[in-house]
Amino acid sequence: MIERNCGCSFGCGGVALIVSIAIGVLSAIFRYLAIITVTPAFLWVVFGIAIGFLGISLLTQRNDSCECRALAPYLAGILGTILTSVILLGITFAATSLIGAIITGALLFFFSYMIINAVCKISCRCS
Repeated sequence: MIERNCGCSFGCGGVALIVSIAIGVLSAIFRYLAIITVTPAFLWVVFGIAIGFLGISLLTQRNDSCECRALAPYLAGILGTILTSVILLGITFAATSLIGAIITGALLFFFSYMIINAVCKISCRCS
């Protein structure tokens, strides 16, 4: 097997983490201020997307060092998205609840982290 040096180690993962933290913090603030709301339909869609990504990642796994490095944060985003969407589906929070805002911020952090790491994983596969 040929080892190749890919550009998805810290560069792509670091950018994914910083952008996702910014999205999570902003969405928590917006949820607390009641600027945005999270509907059950949105939660079901996010949950379904995460389950779909999990299925795709299990079916298309290759033994590539670059893809293996990109897999751990990708799976963390998937599992975090699934967990926080199930929590928000199971418990109804008030529109200006601090705990609800924090969990909503965590949900959108994990969701954006999953999406950005999917792009990192695809860029590893295509390079």
